[in-house]
Amino acid sequence: MVGASGLIGQHVVERLRARGHGVTTAARTARDGVDHALDATSATEEEFRALLAGHDGVVFAAGADDRDVPRAPAYPVFHRGNVAPVVRLLTAARQEGLSRAAVLGSYYTHFHRGHPEWRLTERHPYIRSRVEQARAGREAAGPDLPVAVLELPFVFGRAGDRLPNWSGPLDRWARSRSPLVAPPGGSAATTAAHVAEVVTDALERASGADIPVALENLTWSDMIGRIAAATGHDRPVRRLPGAVVRTALRLTGVVQGLTGRQSGIDPAHAGNLLLRELFVTPSRPGSVDEALAETFPRT
Repeated sequence: MVGASGLIGQHVVERLRARGHGVTTAARTARDGVDHALDATSATEEEFRALLAGHDGVVFAAGADDRDVPRAPAYPVFHRGNVAPVVRLLTAARQEGLSRAAVLGSYYTHFHRGHPEWRLTERHPYIRSRVEQARAGREAAGPDLPVAVLELPFVFGRAGDRLPNWSGPLDRWARSRSPLVAPPGGSAATTAAHVAEVVTDALERASGADIPVALENLTWSDMIGRIAAATGHDRPVRRLPGAVVRTALRLTGVVQGLTGRQSGIDPAHAGNLLLRELFVTPSRPGSVDEALAETFPRT
């Protein structure tokens, strides 16, 4: 399990062990529960082979986040974080004779397949890296090593002190006295525990499929309102015109350009993406409420 100390990684390890599987854990930083301190972005094929020897499968749950704003051009940074380590890892897995693998990716690849007219890989370096991650990773794995790619939306939940890396600003906003506003559109959502179930099932079946993961589809208004209610600061959510969001995002892009930086999701085109209903049909509908309450507790 590469990326074992993260929110999802911890849930995957727990679920696999509950199913009776032995799990070796690796993460960038040594801590309790991590067997090997290993930075996936710099690890060589030889280091990965030494880690994978004697194992049946591997899970990759690390990489660069879509909120990163590196120096322009951004794509090499996202390639280095999301594509190159997966290629080295799955090359090593093939050489060591592993029989199954899972990569935790993004639901943007799902929309890339379904809506080529959105031109997501042309416009957004992060999405390009996720699409390339799946393609190049499977090519490195070869035909005898099936690689399941889980396409993840917003993930709620908690694992010890680990929370979703986007939850902090939303938590502070929900607990403040500032008005709550939300634009049109929305997103699919799931929980870390549900992702762990899907990963485990994919590994046990040696699946090589693209697997969109979702429990619920939430409008932005519904999501923000439920977050505020979870914190105990329930109040109405006002509608924010899409034009305001597009203008603010474009101005953000201008500022980034002036400072020589570039987002993984290009602000110039982000409005056309984030104001849509980025919904995924759940294979097994459920509720994210319990995990949402863990993410945004009342105290």
